Amino acid sequence: MRLLIKQFILLLMILPLYSQVQEEVNPPPHIKTVVFKGPTEDQFPVVQLGDPIMLEFDDLSASEQDYYYKIIHCDYDWTPSQLLKSQYLDGADNQRIINYENSYTTLQPYSNYRLQLPNNEVRLKVSGNYVLEIYNMYGELQFSRRFVVYQDLVAVAATVKRSRDFKYLNEKQVVQFSINTLDFPVVNPKKEIKVAIIQNHFWPTAIYNIAPQFTIGNELVYRYDQETSFYGGNEFLNFDTKDLRSPSFAISRIEFEDLYHHYLFTNDYRYDQEYTFFPDINGDFVVRTLQGEDVSREAEYTEVHFSLPYTNELGLDEVYVVGRFNNYDLSEENKMVFNEETGNMELVYPIKQGFYNYKYVIVGEDGEVKLNQVSGNFHFTENNYLILIYYRDFGEMYDSIIGIGSTNSRSITN
Repeated sequence: MRLLIKQFILLLMILPLYSQVQEEVNPPPHIKTVVFKGPTEDQFPVVQLGDPIMLEFDDLSASEQDYYYKIIHCDYDWTPSQLLKSQYLDGADNQRIINYENSYTTLQPYSNYRLQLPNNEVRLKVSGNYVLEIYNMYGELQFSRRFVVYQDLVAVAATVKRSRDFKYLNEKQVVQFSINTLDFPVVNPKKEIKVAIIQNHFWPTAIYNIAPQFTIGNELVYRYDQETSFYGGNEFLNFDTKDLRSPSFAISRIEFEDLYHHYLFTNDYRYDQEYTFFPDINGDFVVRTLQGEDVSREAEYTEVHFSLPYTNELGLDEVYVVGRFNNYDLSEENKMVFNEETGNMELVYPIKQGFYNYKYVIVGEDGEVKLNQVSGNFHFTENNYLILIYYRDFGEMYDSIIGIGSTNSRSITN
């Protein structure tokens, strides 16, 4: 009896550890350029069960360290599911990443690591939310990334509308959609079906827990306004360093010390300007170089200089430069500092050659994150929207994903 009590107490102590939301962990400063994608170019894998996923990253210490990976299956709310590893993995994780090479003829040495899933050691058995964790040789978590595995069992039709709320008429976009369950039996859709709506693969603003507004036969209809609305934001700023020695429309000058330094033109505040369309890749980045053929090993790291004018409106607020290239990380490494000589907020950040989207984010003294205070919000802005359809039948132990939908605000209507 005492043994049973001890085991029960131990279980109660362990359970909270496994019920925590699996937020993405960003890497330490020596790990850069985390590329994580499926068959498409988007830096967020949304793949059908069995499709390949590729992870790639650079270690600037160039010490050929050993790195290991683990895979965690999660429920709809990104807490670890009740499944055992043997129930969602065919094979074993916690394996060493064996595919790595050192950089070739670069000023900044680095080791480039690559991992593909599935591989000879492990395959995924079920759909749902997943987290991939990378550890060093000492068992210390270096970083983690979310990804999604789905089965194509239901059809999703989606569109983007302009907000009907006059207050946000020019600022917000509304995602409306329907789910056709004709070939998939759903008894109680309000309890069995859950959805998540994500703008530009940016999880912090994702919308959850939206029930179907009504049903028409086999179709679940979601025609909300405020409940499924997103701030439009603005097109991302961008620069291209594929040619080390050639300035472009975004690069004012290039200098060389130990590495190349690319000085970007000082950006403007755009919240009070007219909306102007120019193509972006919705916060993403693409590594590329004209100085070599193998971009993974031959692309250089350059010091990129960002600058934004200081205004009295900023006060003591903190300003960060973010994008998919640093996973929208609000850390000291990405925080701008005030330069008294220029009157600008400035940041110098090492970035691998390529085409990059970025934006400025403000964090107030109260800790409030203001994503679009610098760039503004416009209903015209081109954004991608991803809709994930989760399903859990009565008695099942996990949330599967039975379909996805996608739409773009280029075709926004009233």
